Amino acid sequence: MAGAGTAVSPCVLPVLPALLSAGATGGRRRPLGIVLGLAVTFTGTIVGLATVVDGVGLGDSATRDVAIAVLLAFGLLIAMPAVAARLEAPLSRLARFGPRTVGRGFWSGIAVGAALGFVYAPCAGPILAAVVSVGAASGRTLPVGLAYAAGSAVVLLVLALAGRAVLARVPRGPSLQRVLGGVMVLTAVAMALQLDVRFQSAIANHLPAAVVNPTKSLEDSGAVASRLTELRPESRFAHAARVKSSGLPDYGPAPEFAGITHWLNSRPLKLASLRGRVVLIDFWTYTCINCIRTLPHLTALDRAYRGDGLTIVGVHSPEFSFEKETPNVERAIAQDGIRYPVAQDNDMGTWDAWSNQYWPAEYLIDARGHVRYAGFGEGDYDKTEAAIRSLLQEAGAARLGGDAKPDRTYDPAAQATPETYLGLARAERFLPAKSTAGTKTYTPYSGQLPLSHFSFGGTWTLTGEAATAGANASLTGRVAGKDVYLVLSPPARGDGTVKVAVDGRPTTTLRITSQKLYHLFSAPKLETHTIALRFSSGVAGYAFTFG
Repeated sequence: MAGAGTAVSPCVLPVLPALLSAGATGGRRRPLGIVLGLAVTFTGTIVGLATVVDGVGLGDSATRDVAIAVLLAFGLLIAMPAVAARLEAPLSRLARFGPRTVGRGFWSGIAVGAALGFVYAPCAGPILAAVVSVGAASGRTLPVGLAYAAGSAVVLLVLALAGRAVLARVPRGPSLQRVLGGVMVLTAVAMALQLDVRFQSAIANHLPAAVVNPTKSLEDSGAVASRLTELRPESRFAHAARVKSSGLPDYGPAPEFAGITHWLNSRPLKLASLRGRVVLIDFWTYTCINCIRTLPHLTALDRAYRGDGLTIVGVHSPEFSFEKETPNVERAIAQDGIRYPVAQDNDMGTWDAWSNQYWPAEYLIDARGHVRYAGFGEGDYDKTEAAIRSLLQEAGAARLGGDAKPDRTYDPAAQATPETYLGLARAERFLPAKSTAGTKTYTPYSGQLPLSHFSFGGTWTLTGEAATAGANASLTGRVAGKDVYLVLSPPARGDGTVKVAVDGRPTTTLRITSQKLYHLFSAPKLETHTIALRFSSGVAGYAFTFG
């Protein structure tokens, strides 16, 4: 149903001219070939192509370039029937391996449809991400992907056949053939100039939500919400179970560490080997500002209670790909003065075992191996320490020392600009229009930006995860907060720089030497400012955070 809804949404409009033009020529089963090719490519994208492309660093622009090339080539061939006939002659020999009554143009239809699938897959946007995640969570990625592609394919086939029926009433001849081929060529040119993306953005910005996203009511329904909860249930540690004598609930046995790639500050650990001690599991990642602000409290707890029977284990579950690199994590551990064990959970195995959803998240395990306390996000430090003391006393600790005293504390502003990602997968509040994948030169927003909005200037290369600076790259934002931070990465070779100006006045030049969170600006209280950044070529930005 969601696939069929996508096929009748404005998302399909950029590929519709090519679909109708290609389907109106050739034999009567060419539309079937086109739709089958599109469905196969689209399903491949859902099941694994996005991961493969991201892994080799090509980005979405690579598949888009393939689609443009194929549409351009076949448009020219349709416009030149003599050349098309010569090309399809050898392809027609493949028909011996399939149905004998396929009809002229089936195999070229498969090729055109496959190219359109590359365009249609990114077009599906958020719903595609949902299909991928639901498929992975249920362990049935292929059936879920096939179901979604089939829903789209049926509607697209109806559109292609309807268009063919309408064009059948038009007198056929070389002129019509050339017009239809010209439509495909123009579609390819429009894609090369990003006109289709701008068209989609204009639709999304100006048409009613019911037209832009006709499947929203389905996605938001109670039945879907209930099914999603069954596929990936909320952590069982989020709700209290029976209460023990200490006053803390008992959530049952703790999940064991799973999929840990490296242990730092420690030999490999098992929870079973820590029986008799109270264990605090802290899910964190080293560029997360919320995690960074909890670290002084955790290191203070480690100093105060390690001798009384407390073991803290930091489970480092990365948000960005560079956070998987062990040297980066080791530098962060040294910089933050962490002496307790740290487990690198690069494949998110332990994260999934706990059904965790937050950075940071703390779970307390008693001496018997049962989870007794769960805390999510910053704050509640006194409550966490009280729970630790209670479980240590329950385990037999007689004399506990004084309260843990962190070396430093943070007082984040409550009304600061929300966390803002530069990568396309989670980018929000960028003007003048939504950015697109690949390398592009941007014109900064004219006039004063609305609060908590940002604008690119100069040349940038955007992927789902990051924005990498090119020539004359700038980034401007109007932000609220006491402190402004940005996750940055240096160029592939050498160091980079980011020049910071606040309200038109240069303040500092940062030297970007490693992949980490950089502090851009600090004010004595919550204030609103326009911050302008100029990047040297090759520096990559990932996410702003504000305090």
